[in-house]
Amino acid sequence: MATVLCIGLLVKQNFLSRIQDKSAVIGIVGLGYVGLPLMLRFAEVGYKVLGFDIDKNKVDSLQQGKSYIEHISADSIQLARERGFEATTDFSRAPEADALILCVPTPLNKYREPDLSFVLNTIDSLVPYLREGHLVSLESTTYPGTTDEELLPRIESRGFKIGENAFLVFSPEREDPGNPDFTTRTIPKVCGGVTEACQEVGVALYSAVIDKVVPVSSTRAAEMTKLLENIHRAVNIGLVNEMKIVADKMGIDIHEVIRAAATKPFGFVPYYPGPGLGGHCIPIDPFYLTWKAREYGVHTRFIELAGEVNSSMPDYVISKIAAALNQRKKAINGSKILVLGIAYKKNVDDMRESPSVFLMEKLRDLGAEISYSDPHVPVFPKMREHHFELSSVPLSAETLAACDCILLATDHDRFDYELISKHSDLIVDSRGKYLQAAANVVKA
Repeated sequence: MATVLCIGLLVKQNFLSRIQDKSAVIGIVGLGYVGLPLMLRFAEVGYKVLGFDIDKNKVDSLQQGKSYIEHISADSIQLARERGFEATTDFSRAPEADALILCVPTPLNKYREPDLSFVLNTIDSLVPYLREGHLVSLESTTYPGTTDEELLPRIESRGFKIGENAFLVFSPEREDPGNPDFTTRTIPKVCGGVTEACQEVGVALYSAVIDKVVPVSSTRAAEMTKLLENIHRAVNIGLVNEMKIVADKMGIDIHEVIRAAATKPFGFVPYYPGPGLGGHCIPIDPFYLTWKAREYGVHTRFIELAGEVNSSMPDYVISKIAAALNQRKKAINGSKILVLGIAYKKNVDDMRESPSVFLMEKLRDLGAEISYSDPHVPVFPKMREHHFELSSVPLSAETLAACDCILLATDHDRFDYELISKHSDLIVDSRGKYLQAAANVVKA
């Protein structure tokens, strides 16, 4: 027993030493909106980074010094390459890395249940190549218990003992794409380890590149932390979306009300309504917890009610479009509808779970002739569940005047809102961008 403890101590100390002198190689698995900024940060500090992805197109782009994410410049990728960054599809190179950080998607399946296939396929691909001293960190949002129930037994099936000659932590991502006020370095990082030794090496890893690391007692606490952060937002957005419907019935502008309430210096945090929830986290995370809670016989009514409200928002927007067109003696069927903004939030090119896409599909199914304009998304991308053969149309007086309805779905700053207002017969504003009442503006 003493020999095992001694070996475990040596393995841990070796890892810590390599982190301290920056001789450690950092492996990042999944080079998307989370993995790519993390790669850049480790490379910036001076670590050699080896990036893994199953998408050969992404790997080829990175190897050529190109970026496929709008807010990440090609210059930053080229600089990382000069500092030793490599991208590969070859998972057999995993032994070259000291740490393997998993940044892969965790979507929902068609039944709105957690889909861990990306996480499980990734760890199954890595397991044959794990070696003594490896730290595995999962950053993908998931339900409490995933790390110790799914990853731990797979890693230990190779003969390793977690906490002794291999280490396992959960450290949830907190990226906010396109937000210039918060960077990978400045956003505090939560980290929970399976054992104390795991926690120590996990905190050491992230402390090398993040200004503040917040240790928690377990991987489950870290997993729950991520869910709470995003469920908090989902529930409050659900509340304000419901308030929007009530205010609209009463002839009150909910955005004016929110602006007024936000002047209170305590006890109120402004949340804003919209056409639905978008992004990888907020529309998905609540379902991870509600699904897991059923295992414990708990019915998460509050969370599920917010989910119902938020999920109904696209239909609410469609009803407002239908009513506005009807007042002009038109139907959705046959109308030319231009959707402004198809990213899930303003000023980014991130399409994940974008409510704009659901709106486009619903309008298309109702017979509308759909087009879109988005300066951040020039061509409608390939998506797992959505398909449009469309490209962004430039905004002009002629383009706007030719449409029966302009749906403001994502309020990018690069739109010329004065031009839109001047030349559009009907604008359905789902983001509260137009503050003043106008005959051609309908709030949704």
